[in-house]
Amino acid sequence: MSRKSKHGVWFRELFPFTFVIALWLIHIILGFLDKDPGQYALMPRSREGLWGIVTAPLLHADFGHLFSNTIPLLVCGFLLFYFYRQIAWKVWIWSWVLTGILVWIFGRTSWHLGASGLVYGLTAFLFFSGVFRRHIRLMLISLLIVFLYGGFIWGVFPFDPSISWESHLCGALTGVLTAWLFRKEGLQRQEHVWPEEDDEPDPVVDAQPSSFQTPPTAPNPSTADLQQDFSHLLDDDSHTPVAHPTESTSNPRFIYDYRPKANEEKPDEDRTF
Repeated sequence: MSRKSKHGVWFRELFPFTFVIALWLIHIILGFLDKDPGQYALMPRSREGLWGIVTAPLLHADFGHLFSNTIPLLVCGFLLFYFYRQIAWKVWIWSWVLTGILVWIFGRTSWHLGASGLVYGLTAFLFFSGVFRRHIRLMLISLLIVFLYGGFIWGVFPFDPSISWESHLCGALTGVLTAWLFRKEGLQRQEHVWPEEDDEPDPVVDAQPSSFQTPPTAPNPSTADLQQDFSHLLDDDSHTPVAHPTESTSNPRFIYDYRPKANEEKPDEDRTF
């Protein structure tokens, strides 16, 4: 990896921390200069309030307001730039600008400032992006967001008039929109394609002779066939055939023994040569 690419990776992953440090510096400098941050905030449907689309997320009413947005920005920003590196910048800019535009159009006639709209945009994106993509790791991020910031859902309702619930609602809607628009970019769920079973016979197996074939059964010889085969013995007067049926009744066979005639001289068993 080249030195330039390494610097790009470090800047991308450390950007949320740099952004939070910049927010604190801006708030400290404005307090030191005794400047009212409200004059740079967003005023809906007014020409002066158009600048607030860009500057409102950089301004906070007090340190308590700033601290409440610091931890979510660090956590959600790190998750965004680590797991969605290819689209992190686009999601960040869309959540910033589109939220401001929607608040400028639909917000109450009052000064709106703070990074809470950006926070709601990032949290909504991280949650719904894991749901839309159905990726295991990204769905775990969605569960983590629910566990950490599930209570943010109450911020989109107008319970407290001093809170810009319009920024929260518009930021959440922007997060859902960006999660849907960029669902085809970045990490995707891997589809497992199982091979289809082939019903055709295997030519290699079929080419081999089967060893389980039953050998052909030899036909049982009949009595006439046996007599014909041994007719040369029957024609000789010096031999008397004696037939003995075998014990098997299903397959009758005949055994022929050779016995000399009674008048034939028996060989002398004690003769020596």
